[in-house]
Amino acid sequence: MRADRLLSLVLLLRHRGRMTASALAEELEVSTRTVLRDIDALSAAGVPVYSERGRDGGFALLPGFTTDLTGLTHDEAVALLTSRSRVTSDALGMGPAFSSAMAKLVAAMPDDARSRATDAADRVLVRRGGLIGEPEPDRHPEAVQRAVLTGHRLRIRYPSRGEPPSWRTVDPLGLVSAAGRWYLLALHDGADRTYRVNRITEAEELAEPAARPAGVDLEELWQRRRAEFLSTYTGITARLRIRPSRRAEIVRISAGVTDIEDRGEWLVADVGFGDLQHAERVMWSLAVDAEALDPPELREAIRARAQRLADIHS
Repeated sequence: MRADRLLSLVLLLRHRGRMTASALAEELEVSTRTVLRDIDALSAAGVPVYSERGRDGGFALLPGFTTDLTGLTHDEAVALLTSRSRVTSDALGMGPAFSSAMAKLVAAMPDDARSRATDAADRVLVRRGGLIGEPEPDRHPEAVQRAVLTGHRLRIRYPSRGEPPSWRTVDPLGLVSAAGRWYLLALHDGADRTYRVNRITEAEELAEPAARPAGVDLEELWQRRRAEFLSTYTGITARLRIRPSRRAEIVRISAGVTDIEDRGEWLVADVGFGDLQHAERVMWSLAVDAEALDPPELREAIRARAQRLADIHS
């Protein structure tokens, strides 16, 4: 609807400042001509939009112009109220701030819309923990998020691979939540580093400003670091015989399943794992519902582990 698009246009200009017509068209997924017509409509409605010519020109709002949130649609309000943002905020130690923001958002809505949106939101619940398992808690999230948001340097105690935790001072670039885990992207002595937040044993925000390069694109940075990690991720592939009832589970906890053959009571498939230890842990969790056919070293690792357990309980 055009009204929603006009509101989105105003919010884009408020959030990002001056933007070109082509940039607005790309964000709103419309033509440049449509954006120009919308700008004219906003001006006619009294919204103080002005344009500037030149290489750095574009459209902007007059300083001090504000809007309210009463233009939220029912679906937009429900999406916000049932979003995973509360989970995100709790993980960063900002749960109370999120609750306060949601209360202000709800209060700004018309009575009828507020009633329908909150009723719908009451029917959806998002939680990090399952029926039994709980996610591993992040340590010191407040100190980490404060340093990221205030642009200060951070002193952390963190274990290197195969070594005990040691202190290091880093320049935070941002926080990324991926697959239920939080990662701190930072520079250490000018070099790119990625830290699992739940592995930080101690954290201290420093007073000095962080050396954060201008124009950091967190999404692009995360994708680049992820690609670099995956390029060094060798992994192994094992040939397994699996009960059909465990198929979904093996897909979820492995690095990929291919060449699946249905042999009635069993499935035979090639399954990817991060390394031999990862494969052994998964096979052990499947117990008698799976058998490693190949490689031989995986079969031997499982047999040796079972023998050690039997010797302990003999």
